[in-house]
Amino acid sequence: MMTNDTIRKLNELKLFGMAHAFSQQIESAVTGHLSFEERVGLMVDHEVTYRDDKRLRRLLTNAKLREPACMEDIDYGAKRGLERSVMASLALCNWIRHGVNVILTGATGLGKTWIACALGNQACRYGMTVKFERVPLLLEELAIAHSDGTFRKRITAIGKLDLLILDDLGINTLTAERRADLLEVVESRSGTRATVVTSQLPVKRWHDYLADGNPTVADAIMDRVVSDAHRIDLVGESLRPKRRRSANS
Repeated sequence: MMTNDTIRKLNELKLFGMAHAFSQQIESAVTGHLSFEERVGLMVDHEVTYRDDKRLRRLLTNAKLREPACMEDIDYGAKRGLERSVMASLALCNWIRHGVNVILTGATGLGKTWIACALGNQACRYGMTVKFERVPLLLEELAIAHSDGTFRKRITAIGKLDLLILDDLGINTLTAERRADLLEVVESRSGTRATVVTSQLPVKRWHDYLADGNPTVADAIMDRVVSDAHRIDLVGESLRPKRRRSANS
């Protein structure tokens, strides 16, 4: 009776990990030889693990990463200009803490989005807030936000993220309004928050794409995104045929 009452109180205190560990200790004879301090220590460790796992699940859910990617599964066998040492350095996430951007460019099928999601997954493991956004859809949503009066609120939320992933820059033509909205997005993060940008366009073509008669906005976006960024230029053949063969084998 006392055991059930203790478990109930632990759950009421939202110490769910400790409640579960306490139940396991009661039901198992394995921990019977341990001291009181050791058993309490195991319960506390279980609570910490439970909370860490819960936080990671929440961060990953909110991130809405397009691919279930992680750094450990990156394929370095394919010759696409991806250096293991560079990725090992990025996996430490210090670039996020210092508000440095990462730019991934290359032809379709080389794994830009997958790598970006792996970086996002790693950031979540470090307890950082992440959000994956496809640029065309994000700009559509911001256009709607102008209409319903939530634009400034949305930009503020974007600016607070530890890591923003902007996928597929350059895939659609930009209107003047959407170009201005893109500037607002990068401006909200400039110098303090990290952004990953993927694009099929090489960086040398970004200015022409972003300008379209307004080089001032293009200059501002380039300055905030490209300056001091880590740049990874992927080359080689598409990995998609290889993935399809692996899936069918």
